[in-house]
Amino acid sequence: MTEPPGQHEDRAFGPVVVDRLFSAKWLLAALAGALLAGWGIGSLSPGFAAAVFVFVLLAAALAPRRSAGAIDAAEGAGEPGLHLESLSAVALAAAVPDAMVIFDRDGATVHANRAATMAFGAFVPGVPLQRKFRAPEMQELINTLLAGEAESDTVDYAERVPIERAYRVVATRIRGDDELFVMVFKDQSETRRIDRMRADFIANASHELRTPLASIAGFVETLRGPARDDAKARDHFLRIMQEQTSRMARLIDDLLSLSRLEMKPLLAPGSEVDLHQTIESVIDSLGPTARHAGVEIIREFPEGPVIVYGSRDELFQVFENLLENACKYGQSGGRVIVSISRSEQGSDGETVVSFRDFGPGIAAEHIPRITERFYRVDVEASRGQKGTGLGLAIVKHILTRHNARLSIKSEVGKGSDFSVHFSPRGRTA
Repeated sequence: MTEPPGQHEDRAFGPVVVDRLFSAKWLLAALAGALLAGWGIGSLSPGFAAAVFVFVLLAAALAPRRSAGAIDAAEGAGEPGLHLESLSAVALAAAVPDAMVIFDRDGATVHANRAATMAFGAFVPGVPLQRKFRAPEMQELINTLLAGEAESDTVDYAERVPIERAYRVVATRIRGDDELFVMVFKDQSETRRIDRMRADFIANASHELRTPLASIAGFVETLRGPARDDAKARDHFLRIMQEQTSRMARLIDDLLSLSRLEMKPLLAPGSEVDLHQTIESVIDSLGPTARHAGVEIIREFPEGPVIVYGSRDELFQVFENLLENACKYGQSGGRVIVSISRSEQGSDGETVVSFRDFGPGIAAEHIPRITERFYRVDVEASRGQKGTGLGLAIVKHILTRHNARLSIKSEVGKGSDFSVHFSPRGRTA
């Protein structure tokens, strides 16, 4: 049973007084010497000197004494590094955002922080780490440290399930303790993805430009040689060269548009844009294209203006791209339905603009990737329709700037529906 505080203090009072007097021994000795000197030269009376000494003695015995912890804290206040000694390895590991695993000289797991368990599942203390990571590069990393062949080592490691993740793994011996090692996993997945995207973009852009350039170079060589005096062949080749140069110009324009959008991902507060009037302008501009493809454009619009806020030119580009794609790739369906609607919440709900064609449709496996740069469902058909492979990527970037999104529904043989969703926030100033 715990003793009351007062009772405990009474029992310890004697030793505490002795301890306090012992701590102040040099101060008391100096005071006694000063009082004796004053009494010796006659400046102090014996009674007064004795009274002063007794008073200081009582003050030293009864004054509260700081605990050892308080003294240590005060001494360490001027040296910021001293308090780190009180932090545990577990607390430090928990503060690290990267996955971290501590293991001993037998390779057995000692501790794994929360980031490690989130990334790789539960770690059982005492179980060899080699059982958790069976990849050859991880086995070699662990064995190298345990054998003492290196103080630290680094490898690249990839996890492929449940999702693919890439890590740069750094393992090192904890300084001052030969018994423990620490392994830190730096997630490189996003960096690798961006590097892959950059490499793919350069490769695709180079390929898209190289093809028309090679064609033009071949025709130029032919015109300077065998077809020098063939008027019919010359006209045919010049027409093809003009088409190829136009294709390169469209590709460069799309690349510049995409670059401008990526450099300025945020849209400044825009003016009012009437979707009804903007889409009517798009339909008028693409009327010749629709007639040439034999496609009828059917309007399903509500009465009156439908207002959103943003850039009219950018939204015109979005709708022009989507309607042009519907006319070109849904040509076999003979019609395209363009509609504007609002959800059941009325003025507080989202506004949806849809472009519905009745063409061959898109297989389900292509839909998640269809807005990627240069991605094509049918390469030959796309090039035949003079597509650059960047249109939907530009659409996606513009809609992101307008706090809107693109949804795609399609079924092979039944056509496709590309819908632009403007959120309520996208319709406020």
